[in-house]
Amino acid sequence: MTARATLATARRVLLQLRSDHRTLALLLVVPVVLLVLLRYVFQDAPATFDRIGGPLLALFPFTTMFLVTSVAMLRERTSGTLERLLSMPVGKGDLLTGYALAFGLVSVVQTGLACAVGLGPLGLDVRGSPSLVVVLAVLNALLGTALGLLLSAFARTEFQAVQFLPAVVLPQVLLCAGSSCRARPWRRRCGGCRTCSR
Repeated sequence: MTARATLATARRVLLQLRSDHRTLALLLVVPVVLLVLLRYVFQDAPATFDRIGGPLLALFPFTTMFLVTSVAMLRERTSGTLERLLSMPVGKGDLLTGYALAFGLVSVVQTGLACAVGLGPLGLDVRGSPSLVVVLAVLNALLGTALGLLLSAFARTEFQAVQFLPAVVLPQVLLCAGSSCRARPWRRRCGGCRTCSR
């Protein structure tokens, strides 16, 4: 594994993403639009938006990065690009690390944009530190990228890759909601978030 091959792979992936306007819209515009829609749906109940907006800042990037990463890696495999790349002096580690770097950078931009709009003009009020919300959202987006890369190895078609989405996202949502309910006594003592301190 060499840094030159890894960075060349990351550059190639970023150039491909730059020319794919639909994917860029899915990554950068859709989470922001969904947050804006939710803000106006809960316009009469800002406390509700404040309660669900923070978790959604992490869930939207996780979901979209999982989808895009798994489908993009699967396309590389099914279109024969992966075989052509591996016949060159690019190892599997270079390829995976290059993809992780490229999509990791995109996930940081995507999450930063969604958090800037949510915490800025939309007025999302989080009880804790807004910078902690941003860090956790970025980590969640990177987790979606990593899981997308991992699970793309098990899918043979794009439809199968999309079918992994409920198997990966639903447990995360259920575990997060369940753990916040169980953690309420501990969260009350430490100040906790707005949801848990009730």
